[in-house]
Amino acid sequence: MGRFKFLPKEKISRLPETAGVYVFSAQGGSATGGKDNKKILYIGKAVNIKERVKNHFYQPHSLWEKALLRQGFGGRVGYIKTESEIEALLLEAKLIKKYQPKFNVLWRDDKNYFYIGITKEEFPTVFITHQPKQDLKPKTYNLKPIYIGPFVDGSALKQTIKVLRKAFPYRTCKVGQKRSCLWYQLKLCPGPCLLNSKVVQEIPNFRLRIKSESQRNIKNLKNFLKGNKINVLKELKKDMKKAAGIRDFEGAAKIRDQILSLERILSHAKIIESPKILEYQWDSTQKIIQKIVRKKIKISRIEAYDVSNIQGKEATGAMVTFIKGLPDKNYYRRFKIRIAGKPNDTAMIKEVLKRRFLHPEWNYPDLILIDGGRAQLNAAVMIKNKKRRTKKIFVVTLAKKENELYLEGRREPILLKSLPRGIFNLTLQLRDEAHRFAIAYHRKLRIKKLLN
Repeated sequence: MGRFKFLPKEKISRLPETAGVYVFSAQGGSATGGKDNKKILYIGKAVNIKERVKNHFYQPHSLWEKALLRQGFGGRVGYIKTESEIEALLLEAKLIKKYQPKFNVLWRDDKNYFYIGITKEEFPTVFITHQPKQDLKPKTYNLKPIYIGPFVDGSALKQTIKVLRKAFPYRTCKVGQKRSCLWYQLKLCPGPCLLNSKVVQEIPNFRLRIKSESQRNIKNLKNFLKGNKINVLKELKKDMKKAAGIRDFEGAAKIRDQILSLERILSHAKIIESPKILEYQWDSTQKIIQKIVRKKIKISRIEAYDVSNIQGKEATGAMVTFIKGLPDKNYYRRFKIRIAGKPNDTAMIKEVLKRRFLHPEWNYPDLILIDGGRAQLNAAVMIKNKKRRTKKIFVVTLAKKENELYLEGRREPILLKSLPRGIFNLTLQLRDEAHRFAIAYHRKLRIKKLLN
């Protein structure tokens, strides 16, 4: 854990515009422990430390902000930068527990904080609760769970657990039920639900392997939530080499995927800002997008598209919708591709867009992002230009290989990494969500076909 760097209130314009944790300290206060703990007034987290702190002073919403300003805050503002937004969330919880800041505690009782519970079972499960001591339900949990927290932001915590589950799958199903759970099909459960299945009973040491994987995932999840990111990555790399050394290439590949998933989550998972703050920030995001596309168009609704198939079979398309930077699942749509023969990605995108534009009641987007390159861009522009009401929609495609953005009306692509961090994050989030949704539907159709 790093130490806070402090600035006087008058110099908050020098605060970094990165993710991290910030602190309001009374005059002369520090974050080094001892008696100074009493001078730590408030600890918070942010995607952009500078903007968040400015909001506290210039746009106070909550009671504690107004109380702090009424008292004439003349102290200092400290900060610790983190490499990701998830790390900021975890560090905030750690520091609140350590320092018990006056304004964090004053406006909240124990019921308003959140904790992550992890059960001590053969196949552990993970849950979120308000009151750890009163959450022991004998019918549900046979052994006393361990708790990590406190966390302030419940919605951010739920999103964090959701994204971390992609790297560290854990059980939420019943052990040994008749068929695999949905989470297993989505690769978010190690598979204890399959223990009584005839299919796996012939696999040697299946229970032992699933137990080992479950325990390892929970151990790494627990360490990560406690802020030990470097140790977790080291352990995973060590386990991967060990698996490869005994020629367990399937196991090594699984761990490799965990490492890649975790690194990806840490690089651009967007989870910690409240909807009010995100809405406030959308205006500046919109202005940046307008500069990139070189058009002064209102951008509120963005739709992202992806297609999925294996050798042309069970071909599917997916549409996800973000409004002011936030996903709106009410407007997610799935398409079963109808093209005869073996379809290609460009033809599938054409079909999906044609069918989507037949539904004005869904509301048309301001901008469309498609997984693909120049060919997909040209196809999408051709389709949307056929209707008067869809001509205004701006089209962008994102090519996977080099993460290049192809923009309507521009010859040369733009490297995604050259764009501001917020746009970089949003673009990847849109693409990844469309890909996830398309793959999930494709898997569902494949499983349905196998069962039939």
